[in-house]
Amino acid sequence: MGKLIVNAGKKGARINREVYGHFSEHLGRCIYNGIYVGENSPVPNIRGMRADIVDALKHIRLPVLRWPGGCFADEYHWRDGIGPREKRKKMINTHWGGVVEDNSFGTHEFLDFCEQIGCEPYITGNLGSGTVQEMSEWVEYMTFAGVSPMSALRAENGREKPWKVKYFGIGNENWGCGGNMTPEYYADEYRRYQTYIRNYDGNRVYKIACGASDINYKWTEVLMSNAKNYMQGLSLHYYTITNTWAKKGSATDFTEQEYYTTLKKALFMEELVANHSNIMDRYDPEKNIGIIVDEWGTWFDVEPGTNPGFLYQQNTMRDALVAAVTLNIFNKHCDRVKMANIAQMVNVLQALILTDGEKMLLTPTYHVFDLYKEHQDGTLIESYAETTSAGTEDTPVPDLHVSASENGGKIHITLANLSSRESRKVTMELLGAKTDNISAKILTDDIHAHNDFANTNKVKPVDFTDFSRTEAGVSFTIPACSVMGITVG
Repeated sequence: MGKLIVNAGKKGARINREVYGHFSEHLGRCIYNGIYVGENSPVPNIRGMRADIVDALKHIRLPVLRWPGGCFADEYHWRDGIGPREKRKKMINTHWGGVVEDNSFGTHEFLDFCEQIGCEPYITGNLGSGTVQEMSEWVEYMTFAGVSPMSALRAENGREKPWKVKYFGIGNENWGCGGNMTPEYYADEYRRYQTYIRNYDGNRVYKIACGASDINYKWTEVLMSNAKNYMQGLSLHYYTITNTWAKKGSATDFTEQEYYTTLKKALFMEELVANHSNIMDRYDPEKNIGIIVDEWGTWFDVEPGTNPGFLYQQNTMRDALVAAVTLNIFNKHCDRVKMANIAQMVNVLQALILTDGEKMLLTPTYHVFDLYKEHQDGTLIESYAETTSAGTEDTPVPDLHVSASENGGKIHITLANLSSRESRKVTMELLGAKTDNISAKILTDDIHAHNDFANTNKVKPVDFTDFSRTEAGVSFTIPACSVMGITVG
């Protein structure tokens, strides 16, 4: 029997709702035939945006969406995506699949999509192949209400009123696809570009610098040393790769050993966030600069028969467990992690939603975000799970993983059982609060279980009521390979 202690009297930092953000790139079928189908599509839409996807994202309270990339961002020129669609320039998407990008989804469409959902836009500017003037004028085009060539151009294109754009990234992966830069060179370029990202008409831009890829601690050191006074956020990218980059393995056909290897690599996010935070603490002990984990998630081989440049993969309970432990980690480091964006929203990598023509399904990862949405803007409270080792001798992982918050007078606890086969009896003690009113939902199935277009609801949360009262709180059994969202109060 394992002990779970939740101490409502010991509070931490606020869990920014933006920790539950998403990422959408011009990659594969994420934008086209995913988010955007066009106004003349037989698929029900609102100004070209799939209505079912808008509804699904509103349901999980999507707080922020990153766009247009990714690697695509540093070859994207925003003027190509404004004005009459029939006159927009066409280009080859050299990063992802070599297909034609017709720019029919651009600035106006993206910001309309965000308004339909009610989420904050997070735009990544082109530092790699763009100019300072281009980036500066994009911000002016979107946010300036006064008289200028950019505001006049925006009005000419059908939008008189400026948008509010809070989050702006200055480049993406500039250590790699964004220009193969050294950290010293990028720091200087960042300082130059960000100078011209202006705050217009009450719009306050939260400037995000390109940060490290996983264990590149030197990059964080150099950026904090050379540019900390010019940023509000520093990004971090980490993908959970089970085997190797060359042979990542199947998203659905995997061994139990591969299941545990995936989870162990997902848990490495804890060490990454802690180590980058420690570096940042030396330069920013007040924690004014946030870690922005704006690309994270699983990455497997593409589904057989699909374009290898489209990164389309299925999504199983293994992915759900990766999402659960990762979000718990972000919650527990909410004093420094201020935003995160899973890669990606629709039809790409660890997607929350998959589409096939008019059909749409919600993946197990989507359901984890649904179970965790009550943490948004909550206050972290102390939680501890007494664990035993699951996994194999070579790849041990803890069986239980937890985080908890207080929000609106209620306690929200998210608990995962990582064991592939063994259920776990848990006794939960809630300090500083009563357990008189408790409810829960659970997502559980075989490690390979997933939804497909023949059975779109095979894996979904259900109510969990099997609690027993104890002197200290409650006891219950959490099944193998499961994620629970528990509400007390």
